[in-house]
Amino acid sequence: MKWQGRRGSSNVEDRRGRGGMGGGKMIGGGIGGIILVVIVTLLSGGNAGDILGNLTGSGTTSNSSAPYEQTAQEQELSEFVSVVLADTEEVWGEVFQAEGMTYKEPVLVLYSGSVSSACGTATSAVGPFYCPGDQKLYIDLSFYDELQQRFQAPGDFAMAYVIAHEVGHHVQTLLGTSQKLNAARQNLSEKEYNQYQVRFELQADYLAGVWAHHAQGMNLLEEGDLEEALTAASAVGDDTIQKQAQGYAVPDSFTHGTSEQRKRWFYKGFNSGTIEGGDTFGATAL
Repeated sequence: MKWQGRRGSSNVEDRRGRGGMGGGKMIGGGIGGIILVVIVTLLSGGNAGDILGNLTGSGTTSNSSAPYEQTAQEQELSEFVSVVLADTEEVWGEVFQAEGMTYKEPVLVLYSGSVSSACGTATSAVGPFYCPGDQKLYIDLSFYDELQQRFQAPGDFAMAYVIAHEVGHHVQTLLGTSQKLNAARQNLSEKEYNQYQVRFELQADYLAGVWAHHAQGMNLLEEGDLEEALTAASAVGDDTIQKQAQGYAVPDSFTHGTSEQRKRWFYKGFNSGTIEGGDTFGATAL
């Protein structure tokens, strides 16, 4: 992805080195500066309602006022995610405007170890996540290594897909989809809710594809970028993850879709480039 030397987002909050503390410093604006929804180990991810069991009411806090000393790789990654976030702001701002709506930009929080959000306190073990309660994305940059090593999904556009998927959850919140899913949960069995959750996550994959469509139109994609995103989408399918963990898959427990479904809905969004094509809830077949 062509990202070096381009504008970063001003909506990046750096809480690294602060443990579960909620304060932080806003960074970004340029390369030099740098229901409830949570994605569990990213892309196996889901909504915060599903992960509350991994959250606690308070986290470890740090009283140190010393600035976080990032490695060279972390600095590059923090600049990269800032640029990708800026790109999502531009794309969704234009898409919403074309639909007669106003896009409210989310904040991306960088953290290390653990972090507090309106959805509770989470550790980096849960992976990147989005919390609709405060409309913020949370990411520990160490996930980039996990994406390459555990999920075998290398490349900068694989990481861009992660961010775009989380922003897709933000779009769902702005459109009211997250609230509807959370309300429906009260009247559904676990199996029924899982089926709704799959549609919800596949829609976020579709919306990530919509962003990628517009990024391509902005001449930001390089050769192999689309394949990197599709590899990441496939690597985090429920069936693939369950087979790796226990040797077999249990379809009734799926909450995010199969590898094939995740790839297909992302690619569908990439080809369409519109919100309208992503009605996963109305689709007769996923």
